[in-house]
Amino acid sequence: MPISGPSRSDPTTAWAEDVVAGRIVAGELVRHAAERHLRDRRDGARRGLHWRPEIAARALGFLPAVLTITAGAKAGEPFVPLPWHTFVIGSLFGWRKDSGRMRFRAGWLETGKGQAKSPLMAAVGLYLMGWAGIPRSEVYAIGQDRATANVLFGDAVAMCRAPIPGAEDDSDTLEQRGEVVIRGEGDNAWKIEHIETGSKFRALANGEAVSGPRPTAVLADEIHEFKANAAIETWRRAVAKMPGDALMLLGTNTPATTQIVGTDYSEFYQKVARGEIQDDEAFAFIARVDKADRESVFEDESCWPKALPALGITFPIENIRGEVNTAKQLLSTALSVKRLYFGIPIGATAFWIAEEAWVAVQGKVDAQALRGQPCWLALDLSKKNDLTALTAVWVGGDGHHFAKTWYWTTREGIADRARADQAPYDQWAERPEETGLVAVPGAVIDKTFVAAEVARLVAEHDVQFLAFDPAGMADFEAACEEIGLPVWRYQGPGEPEGEGLKLVAHGQGKRIVFEDRALCMPRSIERLEDLILTGGIAIDASPVTYACAANAHVDADGQGNRAFDKKRSRGRIDGLVTIAMAVGAASADLPDSGPSVYETRGILEIEIDAI
Repeated sequence: MPISGPSRSDPTTAWAEDVVAGRIVAGELVRHAAERHLRDRRDGARRGLHWRPEIAARALGFLPAVLTITAGAKAGEPFVPLPWHTFVIGSLFGWRKDSGRMRFRAGWLETGKGQAKSPLMAAVGLYLMGWAGIPRSEVYAIGQDRATANVLFGDAVAMCRAPIPGAEDDSDTLEQRGEVVIRGEGDNAWKIEHIETGSKFRALANGEAVSGPRPTAVLADEIHEFKANAAIETWRRAVAKMPGDALMLLGTNTPATTQIVGTDYSEFYQKVARGEIQDDEAFAFIARVDKADRESVFEDESCWPKALPALGITFPIENIRGEVNTAKQLLSTALSVKRLYFGIPIGATAFWIAEEAWVAVQGKVDAQALRGQPCWLALDLSKKNDLTALTAVWVGGDGHHFAKTWYWTTREGIADRARADQAPYDQWAERPEETGLVAVPGAVIDKTFVAAEVARLVAEHDVQFLAFDPAGMADFEAACEEIGLPVWRYQGPGEPEGEGLKLVAHGQGKRIVFEDRALCMPRSIERLEDLILTGGIAIDASPVTYACAANAHVDADGQGNRAFDKKRSRGRIDGLVTIAMAVGAASADLPDSGPSVYETRGILEIEIDAI
């Protein structure tokens, strides 16, 4: 939706127009950002937003006039902003409020690897430190750890030590001129000071604090590596309190589905880009291939610039062709290449099975539509308050399996557990219909909630039996008695049956015990893997279940017998454990029990005197 006649001397708007017109290849989310810019040029004044191309031009002109590229294909050349840099820098500095202050207080940059995000963020930090006219400016580069923070900060140091563009002498640098002072030698530099304005630029690890910060800019790269967002939110609030220009700029490759901090921020800024969230102070540039490109992304090079906006400029196409050729041969690298280079958010940092196969079997499982099909249950109880999981598996007439899992945790302490486990239990519990997670009152999970769900499934479905991890089952059996659900434990062939729901123990270790236990984890894992890899199962999509699967570690013994190892897993895996148990139960051929109690004892007749 280009508006009439912006001058080509306004490169930010020109770039947005080219994207909207299709002259620049861009994905849906970048097109939304371009459309927003053009729309706000037309209508923004009604909301106190004003486009100032001359201020944008000042920031854009700073880079090639003062800074030199220090690495890559164009090392040694003036830092001429890439086309996508032009849109980002122009937008961040050119948009103003009625007060004249910068409109955007937060920015999100998400692209494929190798697109010069870190040098861009470093240049923005240097500009805000000493050349944007802000006295005593404070700029901070933060990361999950000091090494991550130093990547961006190191780019800034290198630019200060590189020859100034147009200088006759290679020793003519910002540092040599005395415009900046760099504290620390070589790679150990830790602070840049801008003498004239009394400003500073520092690198800090995630969680490191400084006394009374008044940040002009907080720059955080590699957000997908962050384990918790507490430090990011602390700095965000500090930026929000600043009376003048201030900016928090977050950069990342597309996060893995299990990288919760990056995923949460990315999803927020995607909604900002689409206009689903109205936030005039948030800027989003998210370069990904579109959903329609995902299946053919390795073959269709024409869509690659959507996620790689520096492709063919500073990022040679040969680089990504090599990665793609390897990914075509190795499934283990295919997911990471799709995520890190093309912005397809499915790959976990590690996964217990080929994740593409796991993703393919995720979907909606409608329990009501499966009534009448044979059903098996599996239960993994929490010790106190962490996570209890119950899975139901149905088997259709064609042998296709369907799995759905319910979860319980306690409301008390849920935020602390979310931080400790790096899993947003509190947020998931707000959407139980979508996630399956219910937060119950109290400090310990009341097993009657679980027993009631089991009773409902038994009443509505053709439940064959419930497989269980023996730990904590006495409490569950007591809860069943309390709510009036009869249950009995299967003791093996030849033993008499009881009344009500049959409970069958399921081994959790790698050992296969043939004598007294037909259900064991090695067989159940093997059966679940077979179903996933052949597409023979549909697993109800839930972020809790996905997290459990992504956390899982599978251990094996010398005989190749495998089991899930909770101690070595990256977090809670209860949902995956119960899915495997229920699948194993559905394929088990349990020996017949002995005669029913009714056959050996007969039916008792009890006379009740009339009142």
